[in-house]
Amino acid sequence: MIGILIITHGTLGESLIACTKHVIGSEPKQFALLAVSNLDDPNGLLPEAQALVKTLNSGDGVLVLSDMYGATPCNTVGKLLQPGVVEGVAGVNLPMLVRTMTYRHEPLLTLVEKAVSGGREGVVHFSRETCERYEQND
Repeated sequence: MIGILIITHGTLGESLIACTKHVIGSEPKQFALLAVSNLDDPNGLLPEAQALVKTLNSGDGVLVLSDMYGATPCNTVGKLLQPGVVEGVAGVNLPMLVRTMTYRHEPLLTLVEKAVSGGREGVVHFSRETCERYEQND
C-alpha cells in the first residue's frame, strides 16, 4: 500500500484528515500529517518530513500532498521527491484526499494521476438548479 503524507499550513491538514475519516468511515493506515506553523524553521521541518516518509514507505512508495504550490509545505515536499518512490502533489483538497484513499493499491504514478484528477474534478461551479436535480436523484 502506498503511504500518504500531508504537509500543510496550520490545522488545515487536521481538518482534512478528520473529514476524510468521516467520508471513508475508517482510520486510514500508513497516513501521517506534518503541520507547518509560521513559527517553524523551514530547514528544521525537513528531517521530520524525511522520517515520516521513511516510516510510511512499506516498499510501494509515498505520495506527499501539500496545500499550496510554492509555499513552505510544498517547498519541503520538493526536497523529499524521489521519482517513482516519493511523489508530490500540491493543492490538496477533500475530493483529492478521498480519491487517494480509494486508489492506494494502484502503482504510485497512477495514484498521482488519480489525486490530481480527484482534486480537479472536485472543484465544480454549480447552480441552484443543478443542486435541486442532484437532490431529486439522490
